[in-house]
Amino acid sequence: VMQADAVVLLGAEIVDFPSTWVKPGAAVIRCTPTLESGSVKCIVIVLEITCRGHPGILLGRVLFISRAQTPKSVDQLAEEVGLLPEELEAYGRSKAKVRLSLLDRLHEQPDGKYVLVAGITPTPLGEGKSTVTIGLVQALTAHLKLNSFACLRQPSQGPTFGVKGGAAGGGYAQVIPMEEFNLHLTGDIHAITASNNLVAAAIDARMLHEATQSDKGLYNRLVPSVNGVRQFSPIQISRLRRLGINKTDPASLTPQEVSTFVRLDLDPSKITWQRVVDTNDRFLRKITVGQASTEKGQIRETGFDIAVASEIMAILALADGLEDMKRRLARMVVGTSRCGQPVTAEDLGVSGALAVLMKDAIKPTLMQTLEGTPVFVHAGPFANIAHGNSSVLADKLALKLVGRDGFVVTEAGFGADIGMEKFFNIKCRASGLRPDAVVLVATVRALKMHGGGPNVSAGAPLPREYIDENLSLVAGGCRSNLRKQIQIAHLFGVPVVVALNIISLNLSHLVSQPAPSFLFCL
Repeated sequence: VMQADAVVLLGAEIVDFPSTWVKPGAAVIRCTPTLESGSVKCIVIVLEITCRGHPGILLGRVLFISRAQTPKSVDQLAEEVGLLPEELEAYGRSKAKVRLSLLDRLHEQPDGKYVLVAGITPTPLGEGKSTVTIGLVQALTAHLKLNSFACLRQPSQGPTFGVKGGAAGGGYAQVIPMEEFNLHLTGDIHAITASNNLVAAAIDARMLHEATQSDKGLYNRLVPSVNGVRQFSPIQISRLRRLGINKTDPASLTPQEVSTFVRLDLDPSKITWQRVVDTNDRFLRKITVGQASTEKGQIRETGFDIAVASEIMAILALADGLEDMKRRLARMVVGTSRCGQPVTAEDLGVSGALAVLMKDAIKPTLMQTLEGTPVFVHAGPFANIAHGNSSVLADKLALKLVGRDGFVVTEAGFGADIGMEKFFNIKCRASGLRPDAVVLVATVRALKMHGGGPNVSAGAPLPREYIDENLSLVAGGCRSNLRKQIQIAHLFGVPVVVALNIISLNLSHLVSQPAPSFLFCL
């Protein structure tokens, strides 16, 4: 025991474990599985991880822990999971894009088991879904020697630099290198930012030119004569078809057809598309554009959203290939014309450019956990405005790589009442996949809040109720929020495992005693 880096205690009868029994810096893990019964059946697994000894090595010091581990090269990781060299596009030493040709090569390979990690309605501090996802995959792969993959969302820099922080996990269950995971990664969010803002620029430019030019002038710009020959582009022919103009010769259009073709006639008050930036820059939420003299009085109010709130991020997460993504990008509605017709990205003529900008972003990024197990990081739509799940493609690639006896653990953002339900209602319908189990993450802190405890505010000290033992608050949270989330998962016909994530408080009484009676109400 004195030589171990980690000691696992199985069974509830061990109340205390002297720190002198382990070397400085070793982790002590308490694990108590409990089978519960009641009207809704589930399994409750209580985990407590503490770290003894040297004060510099604490589970809260995620950056310290991340930097203390040297990741294996991504080439070695790719070989271990069954990727061919030609299917890998390395971005440095520790991360790489995976080409979608893998799906064709492994088309006949049966899928592995599909596990969703969700959480009860969280406090503003988060309850550890990513940590549980990574910890579960590390347990399956590194310790049980089963093929498994974690599929996570790419975090936005907004929350990363805010109170909540990054999304690489925590303690000894995190993706490394943490800084690369939380910040630029392989540039997918930057590609989304460029694509989104290209659409915004095209909207304003089109409105300016339509306001200042004749139909003939617009037509000459949109369908220029090259060496005396005019020719419609494929995107323009598609627009003509939608307008009911079945002509392919630019010279054959009537003046009325030319006017209908060249004028989108966007209503400035009904433009729904905004620019984006992946920073919490609150003073850009509402701005006025077009004040330069060169914009000829085309002034309007608009604003910036966070980059991952772009519809392009949601499309990236739902697309099942480059062609599917291109079709979805073309159908994006950016506003409404003055006569009430929707105007799309294809009407603006930018859908092809968007597909080119996003051609690398559609490939999932391969990384690893602290214990060297594989992780796909891809897409990161918010659950409150989109569907809040990582990409369909990452899950499909992972399911093929792990094989019939393997496991893919994917994560749904926010609480189960939004992220999990959107996983079933949106992502599963788009992908055709069906999960085999749901892991529902809870914390004593969140259970107390839902059981009647005071509000938890980000950046403020926790009220005393969350520090002192209060089983009645925990029981209230189990009977209300936790129970309901389990019932929701069962509506979809999926078995549930509840993971109680014990964070940092001294809650050994929940681990070292038999399961509290209130858990049986579940």
